Amino acid sequence: MAKYLLLKHYRGAPAAVNDVKMDQWTTDELTAHVQYMEDFVARLEATGEYVENQAISPQGTFVRSDGEGRPPVTDGPFAETKDLIAGWMVIDVESYERALEVAAELSAAPGAGGRPVQEWLELRPFFTTMCTVTE
Repeated sequence: MAKYLLLKHYRGAPAAVNDVKMDQWTTDELTAHVQYMEDFVARLEATGEYVENQAISPQGTFVRSDGEGRPPVTDGPFAETKDLIAGWMVIDVESYERALEVAAELSAAPGAGGRPVQEWLELRPFFTTMCTVTE
């Protein structure tokens, strides 16, 4: 089994096919989307491929140390995850090909007008333990 991270984006990825922003969806469209996501997770739980998922608020602050005794520096000139990442899902699947299948199914969640969003998802494998070569 291999773990993969599926990243959903607010922006920063190519536009979805059904690119109507979620804050413009009707209550019924939002309900259908959430139900699709819950059913999707239930299917992955049934196969043992689900690890976790989380939606993320767009509010947040980028923080770094500016040295001992100095206040932390917040925000900066770079794109920040609060502007980009809307949420994630972690899956544990048998192969890269299966990870692609899962990501494609997640991309098909319904959006405005009940049509699939067909959003781009970022698929990233987790690092695995590196083998050590000794001579």
